[in-house]
Amino acid sequence: MRSLILLFLMGVAGLARAELNIEITGAGEHQTPIAVVRFSGEDQSAQNISSVVANDLMRTGLFKLIDPAGKSPHQTSQVTYAEWPGVEVLLMGTVTVQDGGNVIVKFKILDMVRRTELISQVVMAKSDQLRAIAHRIADMAYERLTGSSGVFSTRIAYVNREGRRYRLVVADSDGYGEQTLLSSSEPIMSPAWSPDGKQIAYVSFEQRRAMVYVQSLATRQRLLLADFPGSNSAPAWSPDGRQLALVLTRDGNSQIYHVNNDGSDLHRVTFSDGIDTEPTFSPDGKMLLFTSDRGGSAQIYRVSIDGGDAQRMTFEGSSNFSPRYSPDGKSFVFSHFNGGRFYIAVQDFESRQVQILTSGGWEKKPSFAPNGKLVLFAAEAQGRGILATVSSDGKVKQKMVAQNGDIREPTWGPFQKQ
Repeated sequence: MRSLILLFLMGVAGLARAELNIEITGAGEHQTPIAVVRFSGEDQSAQNISSVVANDLMRTGLFKLIDPAGKSPHQTSQVTYAEWPGVEVLLMGTVTVQDGGNVIVKFKILDMVRRTELISQVVMAKSDQLRAIAHRIADMAYERLTGSSGVFSTRIAYVNREGRRYRLVVADSDGYGEQTLLSSSEPIMSPAWSPDGKQIAYVSFEQRRAMVYVQSLATRQRLLLADFPGSNSAPAWSPDGRQLALVLTRDGNSQIYHVNNDGSDLHRVTFSDGIDTEPTFSPDGKMLLFTSDRGGSAQIYRVSIDGGDAQRMTFEGSSNFSPRYSPDGKSFVFSHFNGGRFYIAVQDFESRQVQILTSGGWEKKPSFAPNGKLVLFAAEAQGRGILATVSSDGKVKQKMVAQNGDIREPTWGPFQKQ
């Protein structure tokens, strides 16, 4: 059964306020019926925790939200199981605001079929961290109920262009909490998260040519990583964070190199007569996927980080580009062009089977969520660039339309260190 849900959500991040239109289509084969009860005391707090948790879970397409219908238990002793027919999971809690701005959040997740507690925890935090707490609660619920890690507490990065102004933006996985890392009158491209989530590498044209920078999210300090003659582009981090792959034209046409994270010890990886670009490391750090037109059209190839012969990986469609490994290294996602439309596709390494995940249009720059269950990509709606996601099986799709700007170059960040 397919569903179409429109959510108009308001988010607050510091002094910034953002409005998103989130459209979800599709559902998993089995949706777990879950009721999320409004938390006691959250009316006195700065954030409605229960709504954030409910929206997080609903966006996966794996849960069917059941209206509590006026019932509002906050403790296990207040739950009468017979009053919740059809509900398999119940999530409830309390919020207590203390003097000094601290907040205590208590929550429980109940298995309504077995009539047992699945999770019971207490969290203390500052009042401005309530949204983060809500995402963490959703993560714990998702993991306990599906067996996979939740990604609601992770972040995404993208470029937002308004007129002639470009901003490199970092936001929560649902598009809220937007923070501008860099603002420029010149293009910004290819943001790439470091494995620890503390830095972002990107391409900036602020000096009127492409150069690669690495910037700290905490301090905003920047390192000019690549300023070689010609173009410097397409940075990608190694899994251990010690190296980055780059695309340089210093020796002629665009070729792939790797360099230490401080800009030292540059080595060339590919040696072709074509254009080699968009490298991405395998999870074990031994291989690179990349895009090349060496065969006449843009296709995806694989090569050892030490160089050598490259193996062509894609053969279907007119062209294929922007590859990204899945977190488990068993497949890769990419943009697939065929019949005048761009699609998001995934290919299994062992079987070589290709699965088209989206309906096509202007769909580019895919990247896996760190749990491998969702793919983030750039799409268009009404002539503007937007954020979109699709589940790794193609069944659940989501579009996130910001109130202002043209969004491009999205990338999903790693799990946050606890």
